Amino acid sequence: MTAPLLIIGGAGQLASALGELAAARGLAAHRVGRPDCDFDRPESIDAVFTRIRPRLVINAAAYTAVDAAEDDAAAAFRANRDGPARLAALAAAADVPLIHVSTDYVFDGGKGAPYVETDATAPTGVYGASKLAGEAAVLASGARALILRTAWVYSARGRNFVRTMLAAAAAGRDLRVVADQRGAPTAAEDLASLILDLVARIDAGLRDEDWGLYHAAGSGEASWHAFAQAIFAEAARFGVPTPPIAAIATSDWPTRARRPEDSRLDCEKLRRHFGLALPPWRESLARVVAALCTA
Repeated sequence: MTAPLLIIGGAGQLASALGELAAARGLAAHRVGRPDCDFDRPESIDAVFTRIRPRLVINAAAYTAVDAAEDDAAAAFRANRDGPARLAALAAAADVPLIHVSTDYVFDGGKGAPYVETDATAPTGVYGASKLAGEAAVLASGARALILRTAWVYSARGRNFVRTMLAAAAAGRDLRVVADQRGAPTAAEDLASLILDLVARIDAGLRDEDWGLYHAAGSGEASWHAFAQAIFAEAARFGVPTPPIAAIATSDWPTRARRPEDSRLDCEKLRRHFGLALPPWRESLARVVAALCTA
C-alpha cells in the first residue's frame, strides 16, 4: 500500500480543499489539525508523523490573524516558525518531501511591480515576520522542500473576504473597502489543485534545482475594492442586490498591523519549472460565489 500524504491544517480553507481534492483524485491522505497536531505542542507533531508515516507532507496550517499577531507575537511565531521548523526537521530526517505554504506579507509592498522570489523581503508586521521566519527554518532544515507564497486566499468555507462581504451586505451594513492596496485573489481550491499537481511532479522526480521557493497566486490583480465589486457582480446573477461600495484609502481604515500596499506576486518561476499556473481570479471567483449563493 502506498504511504499517505499528511495534510496539516485541520478544517482550514486550504487543508479542507486539499483533503477533498486528494480523495477525488484517489490519493491516500490524512488531514490533521488541533488537537491531534498542535504547533503549540511539538510532541504532537512528532506523534502524528510517527503514526502516519507519510510519503509527503503538506503544511497548510498557520496563524493568520494579522492584527491579533501584533499583540501575541509569541503565538504567531510558534505557529508560523517553530511548528514548521519541527515539521521540516522530521521530514528531513525521514527523507520525506515537504510542501509549505507561505504568504505575500513577507514583502512591504513598496516595489511598485510584482515581486519575484529573489526580491528582498521586508515584512511590515508580526504575521509577515513570523511567516518569513518559517520559510527560513524550512529552507535551513535540509528537507526536500517546496515553499509556496500565496495571497488573498478565499473559498466557500471559513473566514475570508468573499464571505465577509456577502454577509455584511446581507446584514445591511454599509460597505467601505480599501482601494489603494493591490494583490491577487487566490481560490483555495485552485491552490489545492496546484499543490497536488506538484505532488505528482515530486512523485515523478524533481531536479535539485526545482526545490525551493515559488510564488503561487491567482492570475491577474485587483484592489480590495475591485475584488468587492467583482464579488457582487457575480452574486447579482443569483438575485443578490448590489450594495453601494465606498472606495476608501488605507488611512481611512486604520488597523493594528500595516498591510503591504502592493503585494502582487510574479508567478513565472512556477510556470517555468513546472508548467503550472493558477487560473484568472475572476473565473475562480465566479465558481465560489455560485457555490455560496446556491448553497
